[in-house]
Amino acid sequence: MSEADAEPLVGALLAVSRTMVALTARSLAALEVDVTLPQYRALVLLATGPRRSAELAQELGVAASTLTRMCDRLCQKGLVRRFQRDGNRRTVWLGLTAAGRGTVGAVMLARQEELRRIVRESGLVASGRTLDLLHRFVRAGGELPDDEWWRCWQRSAEDAARLSVG
Repeated sequence: MSEADAEPLVGALLAVSRTMVALTARSLAALEVDVTLPQYRALVLLATGPRRSAELAQELGVAASTLTRMCDRLCQKGLVRRFQRDGNRRTVWLGLTAAGRGTVGAVMLARQEELRRIVRESGLVASGRTLDLLHRFVRAGGELPDDEWWRCWQRSAEDAARLSVG
């Protein structure tokens, strides 16, 4: 596909992206969640399981010092906890607290409801091909389709219950 042929699709996806960011911001505001969009993104990544701080910084595309400040704030809010594994004190791991998991779950569910409303009101119906294309787009963007994300979220809750994250 040429760049010129791709432009209408790129423009439509940019508009969808703005809509998705707006939905997230509205959900955070409606639920009175005291986190920024970048902080929420960190929580979403941590919702699928603990991460080393260096790994999370890389996934977010931020410097280690930026991540440290972000996680300081999230720890102060009781949403994230730092811990070590296997006696290695040099590597810092980050995981969600119960409050952090609850925050991510509540915002995700609010977003789902808002998306259901939009789909209903717009009369959109997706064919199997459309859904396949959307899943391919999501994976190419480095994300998991929604059903897989929720399975990881659930599994991470079970793992967190077994971990001593003090």
